[in-house]
Amino acid sequence: MSVVRAEDIAYVKFGAPDLQAMRAFLTDFGLTEVASGPGRLFMRGLGAAPFLHAAEEGAPGFRALGLRLSSVADLEWISAHEKVEIAPLDAPGGGFVARLVDPDGHVVEAVAGQTPAEAGSIEAATPWNDARVHGRLRAVKRIAAGPARVVRLGHCVLNVSSFRASERWYKDRFGFITSDEVALNPEFSLGAFLRCDRGDTPTDHHTLFLAQGPGGPGFNHAAFEVTDLDDLMRGHDHLAAAARKPAWGVGRHILGSQVFDYWRDPWNHTLEHWTDGDLLTAADGSNVATLQDLLAVQWGQSMPADFG
Repeated sequence: MSVVRAEDIAYVKFGAPDLQAMRAFLTDFGLTEVASGPGRLFMRGLGAAPFLHAAEEGAPGFRALGLRLSSVADLEWISAHEKVEIAPLDAPGGGFVARLVDPDGHVVEAVAGQTPAEAGSIEAATPWNDARVHGRLRAVKRIAAGPARVVRLGHCVLNVSSFRASERWYKDRFGFITSDEVALNPEFSLGAFLRCDRGDTPTDHHTLFLAQGPGGPGFNHAAFEVTDLDDLMRGHDHLAAAARKPAWGVGRHILGSQVFDYWRDPWNHTLEHWTDGDLLTAADGSNVATLQDLLAVQWGQSMPADFG
């Protein structure tokens, strides 16, 4: 049994030497500034999360992953288990935080008690006409230009030095369930897609992916859900027109099924737009997948050699 069960991912945090450049990129990416102060920048989406991306002025790099717990009582449990203090979360939405460090030195901020933000307005999607169902009659479809509309943060991928050690650490503390384990052979698996255990409530195919590779531990990417496929594609065009750096996309993954589009921020951190991912409950169990399942696509651009 785990100490607590994570409810969802809360945010990702980075260092950046130029917060104005970070703000400009994230605005093109589809996030909105919610607060800033001396040396700090917070950006949110259209969902109820108070913020999704935090940046602190300083050397570029990944600073922390936030995991949301369902209650302050759960935060107290993990604080006692890990022998770490609980502190006020000095960020939009307030709440409380306990800071843990995983086997590779990644900072994991367990948070609870945040005040939700007022969700932004998302207009109803214009129906699609396909060969089976004509949902749009006597009306035209026009997609306005502009950034994608990021709604929420969906998952984070971390490169680790030992998959089994990191898997045990995260499962023991936060109750993650394996959705797909990527096995190179019967004796060795290089990683797994882990989802939150929310019982009968469907949750994302993965909130965390741990991957052991030759490059050693570090941040791989963070993925933000946009409203739909049209929104992802207009975001792609907007980022391309702004001369932002593409990383991989557009395509549809095999594991998780998401339609994806990856871009790099000014310091080469990879952020993903995605839509139409799989949703699973605890009863859906776990599967074993192949490296080809991980690297290949159902359709779209193949993985570039320099991605990762």
